Amino acid sequence: MGKFINRLKLLWLRIRRAISPVYIGLLCASFLLWYILKLQYTYTTNFSVLINVDGERLRVPCVVEGKGTNLLGYRVYDRKELKLPLSDLKYSEESDYGDNGELLGRWIVLDPHSVHNAISVRFSDIKVISVGDIPSIAIPEPMCEEIK
Repeated sequence: MGKFINRLKLLWLRIRRAISPVYIGLLCASFLLWYILKLQYTYTTNFSVLINVDGERLRVPCVVEGKGTNLLGYRVYDRKELKLPLSDLKYSEESDYGDNGELLGRWIVLDPHSVHNAISVRFSDIKVISVGDIPSIAIPEPMCEEIK
């Protein structure tokens, strides 16, 4: 490991003699300015949104469009979740029965269009183009008994 560090130091000294520190500083500044200018363009990208539907956390894949600065801001805060009440969404309930007619489980299937509208309203500066597959929400067993 010591040989590797010594070789890096020698390489740094050679580069420092050959290239001016002012040149490296200006090269870094030009790269930074170029990157800032590129962030002003409009981009389309895949983005997954964490939503909380009455206590159930779901990750929904979306295709979004917006300026690079806005998209970068949402990427930084992608752990933040959107709280969506189930009463604001359209949904259907599905049951799964076994071969002998026994109820195996019940799920809430969210309507993609209503989820798309709910997410779009909460993102003001980026446009949500489409929403991918939305996972179903399992209804717990005690609630299954109440629904019957």
